Amino acid sequence: MVFNIGSQHEAINNVTGSQTTHGGQRVSFTDAAAIVSAGELARALRGLGLGESARDVDEIERELKQGTPDREHVASRLTHIAQTVTAIAGAGSAVHRPLVALAGWLGALGSPVLHALGL
Repeated sequence: MVFNIGSQHEAINNVTGSQTTHGGQRVSFTDAAAIVSAGELARALRGLGLGESARDVDEIERELKQGTPDREHVASRLTHIAQTVTAIAGAGSAVHRPLVALAGWLGALGSPVLHALGL
């Protein structure tokens, strides 16, 4: 059996038998993964000729490299970027995957980004 999952926003558990979860489940991304995604997003935006949005992502990347990044600030910038590029770049574009990854890193604060992407 093969599973092809295009994108994932929640935890998927593959267990044999029963599973009991106490206290809920959380999916988290490390700051390092977020930094990689920000770099990937900036490169993709530059490739699309969206230098201003790429500079915004550069600012996000600097924020991510701080000890405790301001997630609300990152979420606000990322939502604006997602709204800007959605009209230009489709779901298959190079900007989609890093935007979704960064929205996942933001957790609940990433919901507006996913909404802007139509997810």
